[in-house]
Amino acid sequence: MSKKPEDNQAPVPTNAEEETPVQMADRIKGSARQIWLAGLGAYTKAEEDTGKFFERLVREGEEIETRTRGAVGRQVRAVEDRVGEVKHRATESWDRLESVFDQRVSKALGRLGIPSRREIRELEARVSELEAALEQRRKNGE
Repeated sequence: MSKKPEDNQAPVPTNAEEETPVQMADRIKGSARQIWLAGLGAYTKAEEDTGKFFERLVREGEEIETRTRGAVGRQVRAVEDRVGEVKHRATESWDRLESVFDQRVSKALGRLGIPSRREIRELEARVSELEAALEQRRKNGE
């Protein structure tokens, strides 16, 4: 006696009956179709799961980016503050060094008898006064 056949399958003979070539071909064809359909189902399921998995990875990536962006921002601000402090100290040190250098150069020039900028301005002012006095004398006929 035959077992109940599945959709699109030939009856499966019991031990007492022999399977004909047509029945065997139909059974193989039915099995191949079932395998094909199972593969399509597995592919569809995998595709759905992959989409969900990808979306989950994107959400987790966004969360990590948000957390790290905050941490990186804090680190950048800390570094900027530190750089500002170092720059301020360096500027102060440079200003002190420049002042010391100016004083030493001025002393060296003074020892060599070279007049300072202030002394040159005073001399220029005196020369201007003398020129004005000479011009006044010429006008007065003296």
